[in-house]
Order: sequence, then structure tokens, then C-alpha cells
Amino acid sequence: MHYLSFDLSLGDDEVTTLEAMASTAAAQHAAVMAEAQQVLDWAWRAFPRTHGPAEDGNDWDHELRVSVEPGDWHTVALTLTGSRRFVEDFQAEFGLDPD
Repeated sequence: MHYLSFDLSLGDDEVTTLEAMASTAAAQHAAVMAEAQQVLDWAWRAFPRTHGPAEDGNDWDHELRVSVEPGDWHTVALTLTGSRRFVEDFQAEFGLDPD
């Protein structure tokens, strides 16, 4: 990952939130979107049948937001929520330091 850097936070309900945001000029927007898609492609491959709210027993869920700011800056925010199993596999795949 060159643009997205994930921050990890553990909730009271044993569900972990992984948040990343990148704000770039229009010329880099496609590269940021490719990184977000890479993460989502991995998640769909690794956990294909357990996408959805944690309270329904699923391993992961996501929200992807894209906005264009003044000056033609593009902001991409990707939020993942995941079970312990999902987060451990995510860390192994993308090298996220658990601390």
C-alpha cells in the first residue's frame, strides 16, 4: 500500500475497526481506488460468505466513501469492521502491525 494506511481499534464487542483514508490530487485518485479495490478483493476471496454486520454473526463489513474537495482533491475513506479471525488474516496479508 502506497496511499492507504490502516489504523486499527478494538471495540468493546470484540469487533475491530480498520480505518484508512487518503486525500490526493486527481492524478493519484485511480491508484488510491486500486488499493481500496485490492483490499476488498482480498476480503471477498478470503471471507466470501461472511460479509455483513457483526451483530448478525458475520466476519466482516465495509464502507467506502469517495468525495471531491475544493481544489480537485479526492478523498477516499475505507472502513472495515472485522472479527478476530478476519483481522488476523488481514494483518498477515497486508502486514499491519497489531500495536
